[in-house]
Amino acid sequence: MQRTYEIMFIVRPDVLDEDLDKLIAGFEGNVTAGGGTVKSTEKLGRRKLAYTVKKFNDGNYVLMTIDADGSLVGEIERRLRVSEPVIKFISVRMDEEEKRVAKIKAIRATRKKLSAQPAAVPAEGAAAPAAATEQASA
Repeated sequence: MQRTYEIMFIVRPDVLDEDLDKLIAGFEGNVTAGGGTVKSTEKLGRRKLAYTVKKFNDGNYVLMTIDADGSLVGEIERRLRVSEPVIKFISVRMDEEEKRVAKIKAIRATRKKLSAQPAAVPAEGAAAPAAATEQASA
């Protein structure tokens, strides 16, 4: 069953851009060879890490969005784990999240929008006696 996954991995900061492109192409090749499809690949650039990982304080972030089976994602994770330039990675299944967001959007679409309705401006004389009766009853 094909599901949508986001795989983010951090590559060592001393890796050259050409080598980073080869690494990304290799992972994309693994996905397509395993029967999955790569929706998108984004190089998010070099960023500072929240904490030191393998003696590095920053790294090159890469985000891949793929459609694949769970077994293929397990294989990609294994390859990320043994790949020496990759210092950290995470994979997240996104299809449940997309369903949840679609459900929330559908609920919001059925509600009346208050901003679309004209605002009723109360008359000055009507507002003052109502405030005075509230203060008197308190």
